[in-house]
Amino acid sequence: MTALMHIDTAFIVTWLAAAVRLAGPVLLAALGEIYAERSGVLNIGLEGTILMGALASYMTAVYSGSTALGFIAGGVAGLVVGVLLAALYLRAHASQIVIGIVFNILAGGVATWTYSLVMGDSSSPTIAMLNAIHIPGLSTLPGIGPVLFSQPLPLYLTLLLVGIAHYGLFHTRFGLSLRAVGENPRAAHAAGLNVLRIRTWGVLLSCLGAGLAGSYLVTAQIGLFRDNIVSGQGFIALAIVIFGRWSPVKALIAACIFGAADALQLSLQLFESSLPPQVLLALPYLLTILAMSGVVGRTVQPAALTQPYRKE
Repeated sequence: MTALMHIDTAFIVTWLAAAVRLAGPVLLAALGEIYAERSGVLNIGLEGTILMGALASYMTAVYSGSTALGFIAGGVAGLVVGVLLAALYLRAHASQIVIGIVFNILAGGVATWTYSLVMGDSSSPTIAMLNAIHIPGLSTLPGIGPVLFSQPLPLYLTLLLVGIAHYGLFHTRFGLSLRAVGENPRAAHAAGLNVLRIRTWGVLLSCLGAGLAGSYLVTAQIGLFRDNIVSGQGFIALAIVIFGRWSPVKALIAACIFGAADALQLSLQLFESSLPPQVLLALPYLLTILAMSGVVGRTVQPAALTQPYRKE
């Protein structure tokens, strides 16, 4: 009986720790996307932006020898992508959905070509990943210690950004302006707001979050770069935004739910199960479908989401 309880406890702790760890990258991308969608721009190009951030992070870490510098490089790459996408979304008035999908495909090809060009046929070196930070006095707490207080630095930064994003959106002039532009851009313009500038900031923050999410994957989870490193996490981040009702705090809860579903198939490897592993691997994507279909509840998106704005 005691041995069984020990196994159950080990399973739960392992599962929850993995859930929190896996929730970090998609939460980072979702936080940035909340800014874009609150401003009225649907940035479908998250998947490709995360990939470009991961590539930049890995390459920088390999050639500089600094994992921290690699993490920053992913965010810089995201901002560069953000400038491109903002120009297409807002200046060229191209379809946000079409441009986002095309960019995701383009980013996959560019990342593969760049990686093969730089690395050649040599084996990919593993970079030194950011170590877990064990918070004194808290990391040794039974159960909760390994789950919440023995995680890498990017996770703690992400949790801090949740609070900053919530305060910025709902308690600052910038957040009020951003939400006004996303609800009624013409009324916001009449009130003296620069709609294009505010929406540009929304896209840039979205791509910054996605680029840092790519850095997170490389520097805190994998330590390598692969073409399939993102594996749909950009689309999961989009679902988290909907699931979280365009709120940073609710997005945190949604990301933990998705992380728990993703981690379940890893933790169940401790036990022999007759359940096909493909079923467990599909859980996060099933939740994504449910979130985006509205089955989990009615959602009220920003009124001007995906609507282009032209000054008269």
